[in-house]
Amino acid sequence: MTEQELLQMRDLAETGQVQFKERINDRYDIGCEIVAFSNSRGGRLVIGINDKSGTINALSYKELQETTNLLTSIASENVIPNVLIDVDNVPTSEGAVVVVTIPEGKNKPYHDNKGIIWVKNGADKRKVFDNSELAEMMSECGNFDPDEAAVPNATINDLDANTIKLYLMSRFAPVFKGKNIDELNMKDYSLDAMAESVIRGATIEKLLSNLRFIRPDGKITVAAMLLFGKYTQRWLPVMTAKCISYIGNSIGGMQFRDKMHDMEIEGNILHQFHAIMNFFTRNLRKIQIEKEFNSIGELEIPYESLTEYVVNALVHRSLNIKSPIRIFIFDNRIEIHSPGALPNGLTIEDIKNGTSMPRNMFLFTNANYLLPYTGAGSGIRRALECNPNTVFFNGIEDKEINHTANEFIITIPRNNIQVQSGSNLVTDKSNQAIVINEPISNQVNNKTNQPYTNSVTRKLTKKEEDIRNFCSVPRTAQEIMDRLKITNQSKNRQKYITSLIEIGVLERTIPEKPNDPNQKYRRKW
Repeated sequence: MTEQELLQMRDLAETGQVQFKERINDRYDIGCEIVAFSNSRGGRLVIGINDKSGTINALSYKELQETTNLLTSIASENVIPNVLIDVDNVPTSEGAVVVVTIPEGKNKPYHDNKGIIWVKNGADKRKVFDNSELAEMMSECGNFDPDEAAVPNATINDLDANTIKLYLMSRFAPVFKGKNIDELNMKDYSLDAMAESVIRGATIEKLLSNLRFIRPDGKITVAAMLLFGKYTQRWLPVMTAKCISYIGNSIGGMQFRDKMHDMEIEGNILHQFHAIMNFFTRNLRKIQIEKEFNSIGELEIPYESLTEYVVNALVHRSLNIKSPIRIFIFDNRIEIHSPGALPNGLTIEDIKNGTSMPRNMFLFTNANYLLPYTGAGSGIRRALECNPNTVFFNGIEDKEINHTANEFIITIPRNNIQVQSGSNLVTDKSNQAIVINEPISNQVNNKTNQPYTNSVTRKLTKKEEDIRNFCSVPRTAQEIMDRLKITNQSKNRQKYITSLIEIGVLERTIPEKPNDPNQKYRRKW
């Protein structure tokens, strides 16, 4: 390091990666600083600069020798496990100072010789007590893989057969194509029969064990529950999402247009993906692109970019942090909050440039057989081509934004479109009228602060409300009956499906063929 580089660093004052000490007066305190740097992103400790004034107080020849030896001793004796540091004596016009470079640790978490774990907290440091934060450190170093951890008491019977079949059909497509098995007729084959097609003599339990979804001790992994779980939130209650469409632009707003019910989002990652995308499509405006009145409108935010950001949140969220994904739609922007800052030292520029360093490697390498992504790191770049004004906030880099301390936020502006008061039109910057469809579900009357009424003439029962929310993603009659834990008989279908169709709550996906074997039912409002 040159004197000029040192002075530039000094002039920026202490930060999360630079600490100044005039002298080493407390061996234990220096050990704590090295621990904090090692558990965070590394940094530099400068001995010979006053941390209050920034004044250089150069070390004598004897002090340089003693300080260099002392620092090496502290790094090996006061830091557990010990770390390798780089000590450099930097000459200045006022004399020499010592600059210690501490790399980010590869064997986190580190602790001092009293057993206390420290991390950097801005220019200061703090103790760590939270187990989830310790697990996150271990995950970054490859010492712990949360997606391969066991789900206590869960069994293979807690996994959804249809989702497993879709996964197998995608992963082993050439095998099933050769046997003329496709998504239309796969329901005619049992899971064991499909496993037999992949490995002769294998059962589905054996195949899932070979694919590492079932651990050697027979326990179901977190990745298996996230990908295939019937009721994932029973076992992993925080692996969900909260979706709210606000009136106005404040998260503290008291009015909302739409708020997704917890039961609507509950399910595995594939179900969550479809539920979130359905939330976007019913709450974002559609813009008429072509002049033809009957042309199909396009979402104001391109569907492709929303897909990339939602998949990113579902697959790359921290599994150690006990917090849901949060998705907010405001009048002027969309926010997608994903638990956990960028892993492995990634920066925002890295991901913009297409760098891919997955946090949950096992989940990442298997979810692409169910979700629409390639895994090549190009998704964010494609999304930015659609929305170049999208802004990213990383919790570690943006400490001034206090609510992002441990999450990654994607903010997509909606500023190009303004709703005309009292009209169903939106205008772009050129003030040209564009036809839209306003979402009607759960809208709020501004004057009365009460929800708008719809065509339903009676209050829904709790079971009917559950079915309505459950069918935000198209469901078969059997899936609905399974949800209610009743048999799939005509009288039950009449009571819980046909009756809801008649009052306008549900609709058929194939309305022209009510008895079609591929018939499904979806929420209408």
